[in-house]
Amino acid sequence: MSETEKNKRPRKISEDKKSSAEAMGTSEKPQESPKGETKDSRNAVRKFFADDRVIRISGLLFLLFSAVFVLAGVSYLFTWRADYDLVNEISPSWLSGNAPVTGNWLGKIGAILSQWLLAKGFGMPGLLLSLVTTGIGLNLLLRKQVVGVVALFFKVIPWMVSLSFVAGYFFGDSYFFLGGVFGCQMAALSISWWGHAGTLLLMAALLGVAGILYAASLKKMIPFSLFRTNQNKTEEELHEQENVQEETMVAEIPSETMEEEGTVEFKLRNPGGPSLYRTEKSVKAENAVKTPKEIALEVKAPEPENTPLPEITAVALEIEAPEIAKDAEGHQDYETEKLVAVKMADQLVDYDPKLDLSSYKYPPLDLLEIRGSDTITVNNDELNSNKDRIIETLRNYGIEIDKIKATIGPTVTLYEIVPAPGIRISRIKNLEDDIALSLAALGIRIMAPIPGKGTIGIEVPNLKPELVSMRSILSSEKFQNTEFDLPVALGKTISNDIFIADLAKMPHLLMAGATGQGKSVGINAILVSLLYKKHPSQMKLVLVDPKKVELTLFNIIEKHFLAKLPDSGEPIITDTKKVIYTLNSLCIEMDNRYELLKDAQVRNLKEYNAKFISRRLNPNHGHRYLPYIVLVIDEFADLIMTAGKEVEMPIARLAQLARAIGIHLVIATQRPSVNIITGTIKANFPARIAFKVSAKIDSRTILDAGGAERLIGRGDMLLSNGNDLVRIQCAFVDTPEVEKIAEHIGKQQSYPHAYELPEFTGEDAGEKKEEVDLSSTDSYFVEAARIIVQHQQGSTSLLQRRLKLGYNRAGRIVDQLEAAGIVGPNEGSKARQVMFQTEQALDEYLREKNFI
Repeated sequence: MSETEKNKRPRKISEDKKSSAEAMGTSEKPQESPKGETKDSRNAVRKFFADDRVIRISGLLFLLFSAVFVLAGVSYLFTWRADYDLVNEISPSWLSGNAPVTGNWLGKIGAILSQWLLAKGFGMPGLLLSLVTTGIGLNLLLRKQVVGVVALFFKVIPWMVSLSFVAGYFFGDSYFFLGGVFGCQMAALSISWWGHAGTLLLMAALLGVAGILYAASLKKMIPFSLFRTNQNKTEEELHEQENVQEETMVAEIPSETMEEEGTVEFKLRNPGGPSLYRTEKSVKAENAVKTPKEIALEVKAPEPENTPLPEITAVALEIEAPEIAKDAEGHQDYETEKLVAVKMADQLVDYDPKLDLSSYKYPPLDLLEIRGSDTITVNNDELNSNKDRIIETLRNYGIEIDKIKATIGPTVTLYEIVPAPGIRISRIKNLEDDIALSLAALGIRIMAPIPGKGTIGIEVPNLKPELVSMRSILSSEKFQNTEFDLPVALGKTISNDIFIADLAKMPHLLMAGATGQGKSVGINAILVSLLYKKHPSQMKLVLVDPKKVELTLFNIIEKHFLAKLPDSGEPIITDTKKVIYTLNSLCIEMDNRYELLKDAQVRNLKEYNAKFISRRLNPNHGHRYLPYIVLVIDEFADLIMTAGKEVEMPIARLAQLARAIGIHLVIATQRPSVNIITGTIKANFPARIAFKVSAKIDSRTILDAGGAERLIGRGDMLLSNGNDLVRIQCAFVDTPEVEKIAEHIGKQQSYPHAYELPEFTGEDAGEKKEEVDLSSTDSYFVEAARIIVQHQQGSTSLLQRRLKLGYNRAGRIVDQLEAAGIVGPNEGSKARQVMFQTEQALDEYLREKNFI
């Protein structure tokens, strides 16, 4: 057969098929595209079955079928003789009005259902299936899991098979409908194989297995007990049931615990059973809960201490140095000097680094405002409402709990739950979004489990959060009596405890979070707590503020607490180039300090200063008292974007090595991305603070764990110092308060100048002017100078555009203009300063220098 005939044959068959379809009066519809048809039909089906009305109507239909099935089966016990033959002879005449009348209570439908579903199936034990259809109907109608349908089905099947077997054996063909066709056939088969004795043993075994399976899990499937009735209970138990029937969970709230510890315990009882915790006090608390009543939970906090820190009085010290022994050549004898140093240490008093500013007064607490209150008032209805919703949400997913306790904090309440035995923690952890939906609250966070405890924590924000005042933190006994080297008061934890950390042991701190979530307030809280505790001789601050507005309030304390480069104008570092010089200068300071520690044969700054104070180190050999240096960078992302590796490398070096010699870093950024917080930075910053972020990936970038995306903002933060996460409400200190503190310090006697860091000169400094030869300037030199003066912009790109030059030649011209004094030096990302305002002044200068 030729290829042409092969191609024509299928077309002929299709044409014949089409003509035959037209002859029959029908036509085949062209098939629609499978993708469009499938997508539209699936969406329509999903939308239909997802409708709440359809689901509830389906539940009613299942309940109706259960009622009809049970009623028809019960009626069949009395009418089976009259209906048996009629149902077996069903004919089309049943559809007419002349059909025979059945005896079943539900008429023809009841007779047919009983005959075919019971008599010819499992018999009367088949009615147990109505339990399953009833459970399905209740679950659909109420839109929640009332009955565990799957578990109930697998418990009903053994009973249905066993009872059908027993009925078929004992009643046989006489009352075949009791055991059904299945029971009769199974009994006959068992007798033929096992005999009557073996059949009885087999029936007993089946009934035992069914009973064990049913009794072991009945209470887990159905929320009410079928084992005990009121007739079997004592009067005391009946009275107990009446008291607990109104609520499925009763909360016992001991008032003593609420007042002393700020916690509320919810002890749960099984509904319908005796209380395991019921006492005289719990009955009173139960009656109090039933009557809506607000209970103020007061957490006692230490009263503010308005007394300032002790002042240092001046002590006059006169030192008469003994004559140092020298060798024959006039050099100092080291062994003799060492003996003399020990002798001096025994005779002289310890060196006091505070003597230079002996009249310095620490800032008083009156400079801080009183905000909020020392007591926390929480509505009892809010606690009980949150408790009931948590329990209900967990119960909807088949999770039972034994105990729940509430710990009230300033902004967040922690609900600790103890799950029932056999409950997996991962199931509760996966319900984080469902619990947040039921509570309609922002910032739900689940800790499963709580470190160091056998409980699961659910953090729920309070409806009325309390503001944590910086004054209440600094006036506390815990802060006043702390022995930390660099105490940092951050705020209060969930349990309302004051949280104070030692920056010297952190040893560096990384802060990150979205814009407007509290980073600037957190930096101010750190600086204020350090200023309230440290003397100017003990600590110096290096403040880097690329935004130029956040840390300007601390300019006034330049000669007391700030450190900067020699001949540097502004004490607060804002220029990127100066930031690079300052970081490298700190690296030089670090190396110099390590040399001093090496000569003193000590391992850290604390040992070195102790040795110097005890006068065991000679100042003539360069030894001096070393203050702590705290480097604070307000916006780290801007520095990385403008300087990159020039900033990252010295910071990484300081983070790796500077902890032992008293240089500590506090870095903050609002861009917690991996290109800003790199692996090199994170590896050396074990202490990290995360404020609220917008995405979970940002939380993992900061803390290596999720949770920061569920914070509520406004100072709510997570502190990670190792493996544990601590949720803290940051103490609030306002700008006017910081300004008052800075003014109090600034108006006192100060050092002659700020603490000077070692001088650092960049590799490219001073090289350009030496390399530039003004005797052979470029041919475009004069024209380029006029263009720059005309536009008042000293940039290389301007010369490239206007003179159509390449980058290298334009750069050489700019270097010549700088050497000639027409433009200023390079200032990083800023444009060079133009030294002349008019072209006339420029021309006079060029004639004077013989350029024209």
